[in-house]
Amino acid sequence: MEEIRLHKENGNSTTTISNQFIDEYMTSANGEFVKIYLYLLRCMNSPDCSFSISKAADKFNHTEKDIQRALIYWEKMNLLKLEYTPDNSIAGIYFLESEETLSKDDSVPLKKAPLPGSMPKNAFSPARAGNAVPESSPHLTERKAYSADELKSFREKEEIQELMFVAESYLKKPLSSTDIQTLLFWYDGLGLSADLIVYLLEYCIAGGHASLHYMDKVAVSWKEKDITTVEQAKQNVQAHSRLHYTVLKSLGIQGRSLVPAEFSYIDKWNKEYGFSEDMIAEACSRTILAIHQPSFEYADRILANWKRQNIGSAEDIRKADESFQAARTAERAHAAAVRNNAAKPASHNRFNSFPQRTYNMDQLEVELLNTAR
Repeated sequence: MEEIRLHKENGNSTTTISNQFIDEYMTSANGEFVKIYLYLLRCMNSPDCSFSISKAADKFNHTEKDIQRALIYWEKMNLLKLEYTPDNSIAGIYFLESEETLSKDDSVPLKKAPLPGSMPKNAFSPARAGNAVPESSPHLTERKAYSADELKSFREKEEIQELMFVAESYLKKPLSSTDIQTLLFWYDGLGLSADLIVYLLEYCIAGGHASLHYMDKVAVSWKEKDITTVEQAKQNVQAHSRLHYTVLKSLGIQGRSLVPAEFSYIDKWNKEYGFSEDMIAEACSRTILAIHQPSFEYADRILANWKRQNIGSAEDIRKADESFQAARTAERAHAAAVRNNAAKPASHNRFNSFPQRTYNMDQLEVELLNTAR
């Protein structure tokens, strides 16, 4: 595999790790993904270090698919942007600054580069099985940089003054120009009321998410769901909190919260696929039984398969399990009969002149993991 060009938004020659990466990204990421990200940073800041997916796989004793999976994960977290050749091979990895970093004009938030519309053909990607992580509508992510006059006009409103005071109290710091621009985007751009924004701050901070970047995703999500009142927001939070807890419990995840990409998977299972809490929990449980570790990607493949087969209830799963087990028993009985016949003296009658059937037991077991226990 060809060498991949690494480049980033600044020219620092030292390898540094931001506190935000440690506090918000590292704690919730797969440990192997963290290793790959740190290795990328090291390569970026070493003039004699080259990077390729095959070299990284050899270094960490991983498969190339494992390395690609890590790169795609960090791209979803908006820390990297992958660049592709016309044949969809990874050609470059661009390091993005965190949301705490401002552009040269301190009044304008740094704009993130959009995710590419396609993934490499040979890379692991949930989107390849119809598992694309939902993204916000483009018109909801467009940001207006408010001028000094507009900021002054907003500050003259008593409602805005109170909102900024509350925000500073909850965030426990003076608001930067970027923070103010974000709050005004929620208020003016998304049309959220001041009361709803205050509840948004309370909800996110109570859940251990004090990052405005995280809160911004929640604000856009509420706008997309047409949530306009605090009561509607509370109902949405209660419904999702129960489902999120069920998923965490079923996957055996402890000691951390869900990250945005994982929230997106759960929303897709519940809203796009239309599965109930019990069905989602069953898919997560089967994931652990199959691969012995939590994996949202694997659970998503199970649920996508159920969706294709119109399996929508526990009774449907039971029937599919019974059907598969019956087919598996029949195949094994037939295989045993073939072995027994092969051990007998050859007979030259016409009933033994047809070709014997063969079966792929490994494939049957893979199907069983996806559709039956």
